[in-house]
Amino acid sequence: MAVNLVQHLDQMNFFICVPDKLQRIVSLVPSQTEFLCDLGLEKNIVGITKFCIYPASCYQSKVRVGGTKNFSLESIRLLKPDIIIANKEENDEEQILKLKSLYPVWISDVRTLKQAEDMMCRLGEVFRRNEKAQEIIKKIQHNFSKIQPLKRPLRTAYFIWRKPYMSINHDTFIHDMMQYIGLENCFAKEKARYPQITEAMLKEAEPEVILLSSEPYPFKEKHFDEIRAVCPKARIFLVNGEMFSWYGSRLIQSPAYFQKLIKKLSE
Repeated sequence: MAVNLVQHLDQMNFFICVPDKLQRIVSLVPSQTEFLCDLGLEKNIVGITKFCIYPASCYQSKVRVGGTKNFSLESIRLLKPDIIIANKEENDEEQILKLKSLYPVWISDVRTLKQAEDMMCRLGEVFRRNEKAQEIIKKIQHNFSKIQPLKRPLRTAYFIWRKPYMSINHDTFIHDMMQYIGLENCFAKEKARYPQITEAMLKEAEPEVILLSSEPYPFKEKHFDEIRAVCPKARIFLVNGEMFSWYGSRLIQSPAYFQKLIKKLSE
């Protein structure tokens, strides 16, 4: 029986051709896996990464093909996907190119809230879930519109890694989220998107606030002392990295979390 193919453009400006009825999905991006499930596509997802922990029902029932950087090509082959959902930053380029030679791979490139909304809109079209995608996008826009940012910008260092310490520059999704709170990114002008930060750099930056993320490195309160030794005057907080870096439907929850953080920072 002939299969009708439909052409779609991803966020890397690559066209892919997929069956008009997509039955078997492999998602290699945690935040997009959650979004696809919220679109009502959980039953069609056959493969995910070990980091695709939401929703729990999906994590528990689907084949895990590995990590976001080191997934198993053989595991994906056995799943016979109609489409693979990937991301420019989160997935390994060499592996994605191998997959693209074998399957339709839709790749996102998300560094701002607007690009996240665009990603959700496009995937809504790919999977014929336009109405549900727009419903999610409108909820996100409404919730972000209610954020009351800090009255005075606070110089802030946001750390995603330890040994070596790593932060973020202006060309990242986390940086964009910080702007909605009213946080001035100390390392916005660094050339690397995820620059390594030395003690000398941190001391020179003189941050008023230091945010230690729960992911990808699981910072804990036990790490406060080593930070205080460099920046004794800075206020240090642990933050939920999912709220700053997941760019799917979890963004519905981020504004309420940010508002609580704003309240803490204002005290």
